[in-house]
Amino acid sequence: MILSFLHKWRWPVGVAAAALFLAPAAAWPAERTGMSSEGIFVLEIILLLVVGRGLGELLERIGQPAVMGQLIGGILLGPSLLGWLWPEAERLVFSGDASQKSMINAIAQLGVLMLLLLTGMETDLRLVRRVGRACFSISAAGLAIPFVLGFAAAQAMPASLLAAGSERVVAGLFLGTALSISSVKIVAMVVREMNFMRRDLGQIIVSSAIIEDTIGWVIIAITIGIATKGSIEIGNLVFTLAGVAAFMLFSFTLGRRIVFDAIRWTNDSFSSEFAVVTVILVIMGAMALITDLIGVHTVLGAFVAGILVGESPILSRHIEGQLRGVITALFMPVFFGVAGLSADLTVLVDPQLALLTVALVAIASLGKFGGAFIGAELAGMSFREAVAVGCGMNARGSTEVIVASIGLSVGVLSHNLFTMIVTMAVITTLAMPPTLRWALGRLSIGEAEKKRLEREEIDQRGFVANLERLLVVADEGAVGRFAAYMAGVIGAGKPMTVLHAGGETDVEPGAESKLEEIEKGAEDNRAAAKIADEQPAARAPVTRRHGRHVSAETVAKEARKGYGMLIVGLGRALTAKGGFTRRLDEIAGAFDGPLCLVLKPATAGRQMPRLGPLSGRILVPVNGTSVARRGAELALAIASVTGAPVKMLYVARVGRDEPRDTVSHRRREAVLKDIVALADRYGVEVETAIRSRAAAADAIARQAGRGVALIVMGVARRPGEELMFGETTSDVLQRCRCPVMLISDDRLPRDDARVASRSGTG
Repeated sequence: MILSFLHKWRWPVGVAAAALFLAPAAAWPAERTGMSSEGIFVLEIILLLVVGRGLGELLERIGQPAVMGQLIGGILLGPSLLGWLWPEAERLVFSGDASQKSMINAIAQLGVLMLLLLTGMETDLRLVRRVGRACFSISAAGLAIPFVLGFAAAQAMPASLLAAGSERVVAGLFLGTALSISSVKIVAMVVREMNFMRRDLGQIIVSSAIIEDTIGWVIIAITIGIATKGSIEIGNLVFTLAGVAAFMLFSFTLGRRIVFDAIRWTNDSFSSEFAVVTVILVIMGAMALITDLIGVHTVLGAFVAGILVGESPILSRHIEGQLRGVITALFMPVFFGVAGLSADLTVLVDPQLALLTVALVAIASLGKFGGAFIGAELAGMSFREAVAVGCGMNARGSTEVIVASIGLSVGVLSHNLFTMIVTMAVITTLAMPPTLRWALGRLSIGEAEKKRLEREEIDQRGFVANLERLLVVADEGAVGRFAAYMAGVIGAGKPMTVLHAGGETDVEPGAESKLEEIEKGAEDNRAAAKIADEQPAARAPVTRRHGRHVSAETVAKEARKGYGMLIVGLGRALTAKGGFTRRLDEIAGAFDGPLCLVLKPATAGRQMPRLGPLSGRILVPVNGTSVARRGAELALAIASVTGAPVKMLYVARVGRDEPRDTVSHRRREAVLKDIVALADRYGVEVETAIRSRAAAADAIARQAGRGVALIVMGVARRPGEELMFGETTSDVLQRCRCPVMLISDDRLPRDDARVASRSGTG
């Protein structure tokens, strides 16, 4: 057991310990050799990163927030430990002259804005709207009660704890807000770890923290604006409140559109690396400047910018990951480390300060727990649920440290009061995870909630639900319009780009008609969601690219902007022998990702089907592969909107899947059971059948002749000189008399270098 413990913890403990010993060792040569200010700055960064990361890793492995390790690392490197053991080394590395301090403080101040940007990006306002009134009741009581207690505590505390020249009223406003705010990041971390993020109660807890965070940052920004003026003046207060109201109104109306368009335009127009990240940082800076000009702190602008950026429909997980990486790897450890350096826990040896700190922790904990508990009771929640809500909201975490650091920098808090607040933040944050785990572990789950969780679990590993952006290549004919309608049905709420491809000579070109078909499909999707009592997809932008001839180079250039799937609808896509035309071959080869090809075989009629409850069935061949399941999911998504009946046909290879083979029989049952669960998620009733004696193409063709309006097949791209999906697919395209939709796997086969190179993407 001891050896196992040492093996598990040796890295974080070793890194943190080595870094703590490194600080005096590194300071010694600096003193002897006259290290430059730039060298000391680099040393400060290294120490804060290494110690913060090591302690953060240690705390995370015992179920605590990693950010607390970064804060504690700064405390240990500051006057609380290093300054106590070796004050000369601590002063040399971290307590130099004003110019030396300004270097590390500049990084920390920029870190505040970056952290608020990230916090805003993680703020899911859709979750708040989905949960309902309970979170508003919890937030109101959870803010009001600790705020009143904090304001009262500031009026009763000794004058020595107030910053020089600070008014008690201003200090009371600041302390009340600091005690009433919760850390969304810490709350969400524990709720997610307990697998409660999708539970009703978990969403209520996180939504309440989001509301408190949002309101809290507005109040803090206004309070800091008052504090910088030194006193409360009615005229200035009215101007500040009016400015904040106008800023919020502009941000969530016209500003939202400006942010969305700026991110999309940059993503689509710039070819240089990380251009979108640069624009996001510019947006953050501009909004921070606006809030500064209206007399409130820049943190409000950064936070609101983060909310708008996080809601942008064009923001991919890749771009978000790039931004999150630099913030969590650099700015977060440095900021919390600097905050820890400002706290001096040695002052708590004073019995009076120690007792006052205990009292502050008690006021903060009881006030927050009591407020959230009362709010939950008023919302009609059970006693156990109210206890869980109270436990969950009682974590200040990183948010409290940011607030305290700002208060110290603007002169509202004294160093002693700052230390007390940081101590309170550490204690309440470390106490919250075990108490919330205990409270959540005592709660049962209802049948309706269980079904919703199962549905969302399917969505998490699904394909359609996780598409981010669609690229559509369609001509002006019936196939192109049908493909555009399918794009609207599948991609409702997702940004989309349409490339108009000429090709049908017997109709007039009409890019507008395709946009109308896309909107019709999206509107049908929203109507179906309302009927199913689900959240309808929001309207998303559709970009149109003009041009009579869409080439491989056109598609390759557009594809570099980031798309989740290419949908192609061309009237002339198949040769007389059932193969693919050179044009479709080149267009498909230029896109390295999932393909959805809408095809009309030569034997099919001129018109595409009108799918509906009374139309022919959608036939979906499946065989247990992941790409076949993707085809089934696509078909079910279409059926859930159009109401078309669906038949799932399990087809197996002759000789490999005999009916009497017990293992194969269980495999078929497992595949169909998964398909039925997928159908339940989409609210679609499906008919299933198994055909294992005949060849797959024969079984599909035989079923297609029995009132089938559309065939949807999941297929795998084969390597080679031309676009191919195997003999079964080719036979189906030759023999079937109905349109076919092919959905392919994720990536272009790596050894098909000729296609990529010819398309300009290799």
